[in-house]
Amino acid sequence: MMSIENLPGQPHVHYQGDRLHLEQVPLATLAEQYGTPLFVYSQASILAALAGYQRGLAGRHALVCYAMKANSSLGILRLLAAAGCGFDIVSGGELERVLAAGGEPARVIFSGVGKTRGEMRQALKAGIACFNVESEAELEVLNEVAIATGTRAPVSIRVNPNVDPMTHPYISTGLKGSKFGIAHERTVHTYRRAASLAGLRVVGIDCHIGSQITQEGPYLDATDRMLDLVESIESAGIPIEHIDFGGGLGINYNGDRPPEADTLWPKLLAKLDARGFGQRRLLIEPGRSLVGNAGVCVTEVLYLKPGDQKNFCVVDAAMNDLPRPAMYQAYHGIVPLRPRSDTASSVWEVVGPVCESGDWIGHERSLSLRSGDLLAVLSAGAYCMSMASNYNSRGRAAEVLVSGTAARLIRRRETIHDQLAAEQGPGFA
Repeated sequence: MMSIENLPGQPHVHYQGDRLHLEQVPLATLAEQYGTPLFVYSQASILAALAGYQRGLAGRHALVCYAMKANSSLGILRLLAAAGCGFDIVSGGELERVLAAGGEPARVIFSGVGKTRGEMRQALKAGIACFNVESEAELEVLNEVAIATGTRAPVSIRVNPNVDPMTHPYISTGLKGSKFGIAHERTVHTYRRAASLAGLRVVGIDCHIGSQITQEGPYLDATDRMLDLVESIESAGIPIEHIDFGGGLGINYNGDRPPEADTLWPKLLAKLDARGFGQRRLLIEPGRSLVGNAGVCVTEVLYLKPGDQKNFCVVDAAMNDLPRPAMYQAYHGIVPLRPRSDTASSVWEVVGPVCESGDWIGHERSLSLRSGDLLAVLSAGAYCMSMASNYNSRGRAAEVLVSGTAARLIRRRETIHDQLAAEQGPGFA
């Protein structure tokens, strides 16, 4: 029988007897009730991860803004809003989700390199806390929109500090070659321009160097560079009300050992204290580290296909449900809901049914399997459902949130009728 120690990163996933549970709910029971593939999230795991940030920032004027691109399901947004989170959004659609979940616009920051004029008007009308501006061109457009709507847009400029986060290139955002942020060398010039524009009000500075960061060094380096810039900007006569250190703290996917939030943030705060910024308002934007290890994806083994070179285990979850392996060559733990003792273990390529060679969930996994078995793909709470698609006209999975012995459906399974309802009738004859 597999023990809890074999389940990397997910303390709320464990075996009771020979059945895999999330908190106190048997995952097989949920699969039987709601079908597969199925995403299941632990409320206790999300709140425990948030509590780490709250402990690390205790006594400070700080706001945790959940980076909702990690997982934007309303059930999770409602949970985090009730726990006191603000939100980091990257689209007008995400703003509407925050409002639908009961989030406060005054606790919303708007990031992203391609905000449209319509999204700017939408956010100004809602009364968000801040725009994280990512280019000099965006400053000019936001100024025009704000003047046209009779408002002043609160702005923070996202700085690209040229710090290597030592993560996958696709999720590294703080180097010179990145599309994100203003170059470190042009920061003071850009702040002078922002302060001169009648439709803007400078309120802060922002930095986000990447995602799935597992070492503290990049954070500490970026903090030093940010504080140097704040001193330079304020020496130019432009006060900075808040400092936004972004997010990006990694999680344990496969023996990763990222720093804990409640030990990392005191080290950053010590740097602020040493340089006289200890009372400055702070914003942070965690996403993956709040929800990533809270979720599992339950999937059924459809077929076993032994071969001369590789053995294939075909499951009903695919790259449209779990895109991270195909996009980033990412690792997710895969374990049985009920370990078998009546079948010899073999090494399997765990793949989905989508017609792409890149549709794989796990390479070379040692598992004892039969068709019809259920598997749990671990650490599936972040950048899975939020990036899911309808490729091959597949419907998006259902989602369930559990708390103790209780389970609640927070998203029903999408049907083909849902997809077809958005499409038009016949084309031209």
